[in-house]
Amino acid sequence: MKKAFDFLIQEDKIFGQIVDTYGLPEVIPSRPEGFETLMLLILEQQVSIDSAKATFLRIRASVLEILPEKLVDLTDDEYRVLGVSRQKAKYIRGLSESILANEIDLQSLSQKSSEEVILELIQLKGIGNWTIDIYLMFCLKKEDVFPIGDIAVVNTMKELLGIHTKEEMELYSQKWSPYRSYATFLLWHYYLMKRGRKISYQY
Repeated sequence: MKKAFDFLIQEDKIFGQIVDTYGLPEVIPSRPEGFETLMLLILEQQVSIDSAKATFLRIRASVLEILPEKLVDLTDDEYRVLGVSRQKAKYIRGLSESILANEIDLQSLSQKSSEEVILELIQLKGIGNWTIDIYLMFCLKKEDVFPIGDIAVVNTMKELLGIHTKEEMELYSQKWSPYRSYATFLLWHYYLMKRGRKISYQY
């Protein structure tokens, strides 16, 4: 981790500015591999972390254990009572069905390259680029992921670098390789600290 941050600070002055102002992140986000985290990431799509957390905790209290066999047969109405939209309920059931049918083995992903993981997960309905990027970073500890679909990353790059298109951001991020995940952690750190916010990724 120190090697990555040292590289980034040397490579781009904005990281030195972030660290000088707010220090280094105290914790690097981490979550366990597997179904529970991927289901949680579906809940987190396009909503706040706090909102997704509340929904996740209601589901867990209802089914006691977050397992595909427990979630696959819940109806739309049962999901709605728990705060899950019809669309996300469909995605969660689809993920559950794929696992129960042995169409995907989440535990095997840690042995594969980022590119292989992307090719497998993108086949699942409701699992898009942002969800995969966060899974790669948080669960599989891939060091060179740049989640261009993340609104906090986009807004921070606009603010600090004056870059306004995702194409330009993607191109600019190449200078942070092979540690773009750590660059992202620093951008999130700036975003949260400036707003006086803290996020716990452990539920």
